[in-house]
Amino acid sequence: MSPNEPMPEHIVRSYDEELRRLRDMITRMGGLAELQVADSTNALLERDSDLAEEVVRRDAQLDALEREIETFCIRLIALRQPVGADLRLIVAALKVAHDLERIGDYARNGAKRAIVLAQQPQLGSLNGFTRMARMVQENLQGAIDALVQNDAELADEIWAADEPVDEVYNGIFREMLTFMMEDPRNITAATHLLFIAKNLERIGDHATNIAETVQYAVRGETSAEERPKGDTSSYAVPPPG
Repeated sequence: MSPNEPMPEHIVRSYDEELRRLRDMITRMGGLAELQVADSTNALLERDSDLAEEVVRRDAQLDALEREIETFCIRLIALRQPVGADLRLIVAALKVAHDLERIGDYARNGAKRAIVLAQQPQLGSLNGFTRMARMVQENLQGAIDALVQNDAELADEIWAADEPVDEVYNGIFREMLTFMMEDPRNITAATHLLFIAKNLERIGDHATNIAETVQYAVRGETSAEERPKGDTSSYAVPPPG
């Protein structure tokens, strides 16, 4: 077949179906990652060790989906030799699958710590965790929707939405420091809660990574602006008194 000769319709149709299947696979993996984050947080808030153990067991499904997407993308590149927007979509899917796998790891880690915390006296109201988890889940869902819908404007919104997550994290960080200073017996629980809060903050970062990947997939470039960040925990000092 001449390089300038159009491909037969059935080949084009098959290729389009493969790209739709790739988007479906990313949607499925994104949905599972969202569920893992939600259930990991609910296990913490409800002190539900059984749910936490289910989150830990389900993590293998995300790992398997990442391998499936990777294999599918490599096959598409080898057999279809995509260019332009199609190639960017396939490369984006590879990157997003890795981000989703890492999100699953953070959710699993949070679930493991929720099991330990269920055996400890409850420390504070945990309202900050409820708020933070809701924000990162919304950002994650929006980032996946942006990829599947090829929506760079939605990706821009998600890209700019990470700073409020960092602000909630900073509040939790200061609160946990206060608990530890008030009573050394709080140190174990507060330390686990600090790690869970950091996991949620990192999940928010990965949602932003996905948004940047969508910007690249749709426009061929990422935002030239510096990513907005509000994590000041590295500069935190113990509260007075």
